[in-house]
Amino acid sequence: MSAPLILGTNSIKDTGYNVDNSVRLDGSDSYLVRTLGQAGTSNKAFTFSCWIKRSKRNTDVPRLIHMGGDGASPTHYFRIGFRDDQNGRFQQYHEAGGSGFQLTTNRLFRDESAWYHIVVAVNSADSTESNRQRIYVNGVEETSFSSSTAMSLNADLGFNDSGDKIYLFRKQQDSDHFPGYACEVALIDGQQLAPTAFGEFDEDSPTIWKPKDFKNDVTFGTNGFYLEFKDSSNLGDDTSGNGNDFTVASIASTDQSTDTCTNNFATLNPLNVPTSNAPTFSEGNLISSTSDSAQFGGTSTIGVSSGKWYAEFKSAETGGEEKEMVGVTHSPAEDARNGNNVGRSAGSFAIRFLDGQQSNNNSASAYGSAFSVGDICQVALDIDNNQLFFGKNGQWGDGSGNFNQSTPTSAITITTIANSTEGAYFFAVGDLSSSSGRSLISCNFGSPPFAISSGNADGEGFGNFEYAVPSGYFALCTKNLSEYGG
Repeated sequence: MSAPLILGTNSIKDTGYNVDNSVRLDGSDSYLVRTLGQAGTSNKAFTFSCWIKRSKRNTDVPRLIHMGGDGASPTHYFRIGFRDDQNGRFQQYHEAGGSGFQLTTNRLFRDESAWYHIVVAVNSADSTESNRQRIYVNGVEETSFSSSTAMSLNADLGFNDSGDKIYLFRKQQDSDHFPGYACEVALIDGQQLAPTAFGEFDEDSPTIWKPKDFKNDVTFGTNGFYLEFKDSSNLGDDTSGNGNDFTVASIASTDQSTDTCTNNFATLNPLNVPTSNAPTFSEGNLISSTSDSAQFGGTSTIGVSSGKWYAEFKSAETGGEEKEMVGVTHSPAEDARNGNNVGRSAGSFAIRFLDGQQSNNNSASAYGSAFSVGDICQVALDIDNNQLFFGKNGQWGDGSGNFNQSTPTSAITITTIANSTEGAYFFAVGDLSSSSGRSLISCNFGSPPFAISSGNADGEGFGNFEYAVPSGYFALCTKNLSEYGG
């Protein structure tokens, strides 16, 4: 069987089992923690399974889970995470009173637009040395390692004792936090399971690995847990039936996301940025902040070559003037290389928050009115008819300086896909000028980083928007892309 594709862009729409929610982690201070109230089922065997989407790379070792001793130098613990100090390798490492067991992959994990399924399965009692510690990614076992240390037979791993702690998405100290998204997070206490306990290859697309409903088919063990992130007011809720709930730190209800391993939403692309004066992304790559001297603010991870697409962008304070610009571009790489804001090149089209004017090829003209702090800009992109529309707070522009239309009717003509630079359009944000003052924009491609007071989905039931999605337009996610996009 060929290498499995990551379930993401241009993937299947009908995944069978659907995952509705994930948790968004900022990488600076958000995590979950639980103190074990009793010894677990086993100190020799466990399986950890989760789906994750990275949003940026750190300089150290952002962890998915840390189990065991606490403090600056614990004598026993298990850690599982990425070695960003080694260009994004993945590692499981166990410390047991001076003895260390570990596997570090040769493979690098640096795609920040796709979901990975990670399974780490350990059983020190297995008579075959190579079976005692195993790593699987998207259903396939990792067998090539940059370094490894064998786990001794029947080693007491010492991570599952009463009083020990389990940290999710951070180290036991205040560093190495994981930035990105996570869903279907589970620990099986006392068993070493194969990835087929949690996922399967799609019947019709056999190189695509997808999750399956496993809750009633596994035994979680004493300290096992299952986090589905279904309750925005209790994102540490264990739904395994064990009641092993976690305490959340710096995770708000707005960090519950619909961006999941069965429906991957667009974010801002951290790989498409200028080599200098790059924007800073946060909140799962949904907030863009430019420096005082920069104009390029970012482009979406997903591009589309057909169909009708909708997104919302929320403005923020910029030192007395609204310098944000939002729109679309068919030349994202060129814009990034040149440090251009959206609307500056011939391949990009934008609206300026400062005055509500439309901009293309560095030429501005009347469209709507100025934006204020907290206003939401609506963008409707109709690639099939080469049209672009902008709205503000539920009203669409009339093309003459006002936002007073209930539906998008005043179209800006955009370049046809046949004449585009990259054969697709990407949503884009930027800063009006490189003078003092920054641009700060929150992007909602259907999974918002800010609170929504009303809640509107598209015609397929996807996305969470402040205002009604125009008829025939869709959120930028893979389930919609598989049906309506190119």
